[in-house]
Amino acid sequence: MKVIYVVATLSLLLSACSSVVLEPSTGSSTTTPSAGTDPELALQPLRVPSLDALPETPARALKGKYVAVEWSVLPGWQTDQLDHVWKGFVNNCKGLMRPVSGSLVTPARASPRAWQPVCAAAKSSGLGENSQDTQAIRQFLQTHLRPWRLLNANGQAASGTVTGYYEPLLKASRQRSGQYQWPLFAAPDDLLTIDLGGLYPELAGKRVRGKQVGNRVVPYDARADIVAKADRQPPVIVWAEDPIEGFFLQIQGSGRAVLPDGSAVRLAYADHNGRPYASIGQWLAKQGELPLAQTSMQNIKAWAKRNPHRAQELMNVNTAMVFFREEPIVDPELGPKGAYGIPLIAERAIAVDPTFVPLGTPVFLSTTYPASQQPLQRLVFAQDTGAAITGAARADFYWGTGDEAGNKAGRMKQTGGMWLLWPRQAGAPGAR
Repeated sequence: MKVIYVVATLSLLLSACSSVVLEPSTGSSTTTPSAGTDPELALQPLRVPSLDALPETPARALKGKYVAVEWSVLPGWQTDQLDHVWKGFVNNCKGLMRPVSGSLVTPARASPRAWQPVCAAAKSSGLGENSQDTQAIRQFLQTHLRPWRLLNANGQAASGTVTGYYEPLLKASRQRSGQYQWPLFAAPDDLLTIDLGGLYPELAGKRVRGKQVGNRVVPYDARADIVAKADRQPPVIVWAEDPIEGFFLQIQGSGRAVLPDGSAVRLAYADHNGRPYASIGQWLAKQGELPLAQTSMQNIKAWAKRNPHRAQELMNVNTAMVFFREEPIVDPELGPKGAYGIPLIAERAIAVDPTFVPLGTPVFLSTTYPASQQPLQRLVFAQDTGAAITGAARADFYWGTGDEAGNKAGRMKQTGGMWLLWPRQAGAPGAR
């Protein structure tokens, strides 16, 4: 998932408390899906419970405004070939049919009860999960869903920045040896997650990370402190060959490690140290090492190769540290799980601001390809969130795995608009 860093000032606030309610870290992120989620949910058959088995929970307010439109209004809708859409739609239904926990700690989700009839129709449609029958899929969507244009606060069509992200691929080893010298850690045992809503109702939905020192909770160690404590480091999952590749894997939140025998494992986001993110690109610019306009991911990697003795100094600028858990790669088409708990499909998933677009919502996105004016218009699924993904029509487009996907993601900063595709019988979009 996209990494979400908790505000450091809340951690500092807690450091003055002599007694707090401590919630030990479960290895989950701040956007963990509802309780009861099966870790391999996307690999199971779609099960659609009855409406009675999906109890209603209080509605959560959304910041967006929405106006219903006809399918003919969507630019490029008829030219979208809908490849992998049905697989994504069925997987999305598997997530939608989970009961909502009602916890304000989790991002707003589309209401299961609103989607139950549509998911039931998908299950009985006769379309296989991997169907590429474009005509039948398009007809199903147009029959059961209705587009709602997302508006801004002034009631005009919302326009937002569309960036890109990807799943990095790096070379690594289970053992530290030779060129494999850069650790990627599992979550440490002493990392604590504190639910501030349990202490202060006005902070409902807020969490911080820290550790206990005596009878106080203090901010968890910064990156430099973690790597400096060679005898007390968190458990190492793999040792990366390239430090900057490992660093960017942390920035993306997950990735694949290719081991010396050619096998691969996924390093999925598990937790983080709660420290604020700092840009290494801005640091390089301030140091006079690179012009700010040239601090792309590719140029930063090239600088690090020219200055290997300064790699750790560069990475320590970002005090944030991400911890991982290992997952097998069962279906190569499925990427890492997003904040919605469903594996992402390349070019069919986006990260959104769930206060405007509840997680689990199919979205028609209209933008352009990276660094170009070529239209990029397609159906995607709102299945992830991110710290920088805030505001109406703000989106982060998931490009997939590897260097080509990374090159596209690194160059993408476009403008776009979106339409929420909502059950036709359910009225305007809502959230739980």
